[in-house]
Amino acid sequence: MSWFQLSPEEWTAVHLSLKVSTWAMLVSLPIGICVALVLARGKFWGKSLLNGIVHLPLILPPVVTGYLLLITFGRRGPIGAFLADNFGIVFSFRWTGAALACGVMGFPLMVRAIWLSIEAVDRKLEAAAGTLGASPVWVFFTVTLPLILPGVIAGMILSFAKAMGEFGATITFVSNIPGETQTLPTAIYTFTQVPGGDLGALRLTLVSIVISMAALIASEAMSRRLGRRLDIE
Repeated sequence: MSWFQLSPEEWTAVHLSLKVSTWAMLVSLPIGICVALVLARGKFWGKSLLNGIVHLPLILPPVVTGYLLLITFGRRGPIGAFLADNFGIVFSFRWTGAALACGVMGFPLMVRAIWLSIEAVDRKLEAAAGTLGASPVWVFFTVTLPLILPGVIAGMILSFAKAMGEFGATITFVSNIPGETQTLPTAIYTFTQVPGGDLGALRLTLVSIVISMAALIASEAMSRRLGRRLDIE
């Protein structure tokens, strides 16, 4: 089984992918919950426009999304230049940029899952808590959030899985730099472009499948457990 032993460079790509995907998921989570809440409960002009912008990465070619990130968050972009000059935060050609690209690509999936969960909540339960004097914020954290936890977890896992497989936006925005921005998909692509790289590509493909399946199984198990607990309560 020596052919399945990952090289140091391959382990680096695996570790970087897990790091990038985890940060992309965690940073986008609070924003995703807020946006999903606004889309599910809000009534305002421009709601359809906001919905379209949120889901735009799903229909745009990933390369286009990566290019838009590059001209916006690159060192010469309006936001990128401001962050670099004032806070020393650089996204382009850094692992943080890979996390940003993966977070943007997985954001629509996260928002959609949480949005559907919020719409399924019985508003009478929230109203009952409000009649007891609870503030809207307290009602959300004590009533709404526990009820939508299965959807939140599903959205987190979908975002994580999307980040693990993201290629086009990442390679356009941060390139394919070994040890810095080379994640699993870009490492697999690199192996397919060099003679004798088939085994390396196969190893990383199997690792990607195992990680994605483990995440999906864990998500399903946690969602069922939370669902049974909520039914009991």
